[in-house]
Amino acid sequence: MSAMGGRLLILSDEETRLIVEIEKVLTELKSQDLAGLHERYECLIALGNAVARFPSVRESQRLMGKKRDEGQLIQSLCSFSSGNHLLHIPTKVLAIRGFLVAKFHYYTMLHTISKDEAAWTRAFKSSAFQVISTLMAEAVYFSCLEDPGFSQEVKLGIANDLISLWDSGTDARTNRHLPALEALWSAREETPPAFGTMDGNSELFRISFEMGPDWQDFMSEGSRNDEIRWALEEFLFGLSFEEIRQVRTRLVRFRINAVNYDEVKSYLGHKPSFTTVEGGDIRNIFDFYTDRQEAARFRKRSAATGPYHTLEELYLRYRILQERTEKPEQVKPV
Repeated sequence: MSAMGGRLLILSDEETRLIVEIEKVLTELKSQDLAGLHERYECLIALGNAVARFPSVRESQRLMGKKRDEGQLIQSLCSFSSGNHLLHIPTKVLAIRGFLVAKFHYYTMLHTISKDEAAWTRAFKSSAFQVISTLMAEAVYFSCLEDPGFSQEVKLGIANDLISLWDSGTDARTNRHLPALEALWSAREETPPAFGTMDGNSELFRISFEMGPDWQDFMSEGSRNDEIRWALEEFLFGLSFEEIRQVRTRLVRFRINAVNYDEVKSYLGHKPSFTTVEGGDIRNIFDFYTDRQEAARFRKRSAATGPYHTLEELYLRYRILQERTEKPEQVKPV
């Protein structure tokens, strides 16, 4: 079902079909949840239609004799500095963000209602993860635009990709790499850190087993890149770079061979600073991501040792550079 008057996709045909199935089952069971589910559905559709009425981000506009077009927006995106995005981006962008959050909460509601049906649970959890990946992608694009290591040519292409994301509410690049990211997160969720010797080899093996050659190439790059290795360890252990270093120092000092989660907390003297991803609440995925992102930004501002980006950001940045350096006929349009 597409929003009238715009390109914003509200719900896919598959999602709509599953919702119809759930409503049918709830009707047969005379469930009290049916009214709330249907009301939330109508609100989501109304919000999606309202967002779609905003003009395309690519559309030229004229105000007080001054013209603003797509080219000017791309140039301004390339000159943004960290922290000043909010009042410079089009209103439609903020509206789409609100819509994505509303869509995520709707999927969470469906996930809760359908928790006894495995097929439904997988489908709506996957849809919720796609929303999270889209929000992550926006953060990655801004990170790339702020990076002096990227050429102006690459930044112009990234700005164009970001505008495409804003215009439709989905990201073509993330959709291409979504299976890898989802497999990465599924493996992470199903294999909580065992800590042990804190070398991360067993966790990395279990996670990498689920991934494809694209990930293997990235990991090969990571063997020569400290930041990728550090960000991977944060992802694997659920601890900050600083906490990992603190625990490892204690292991060496006292000649301890292995450690468990409770011992990690006692070594740190507090609960680990990052959100725990176990427990089935998919919101924890985004919380864990933003926790690591905030820690990385703090290190970057203070010029401290450690990763300046999250593992997901580094992976997507790696793919962006790979795509930009491949032959044009090999690169799929974004």
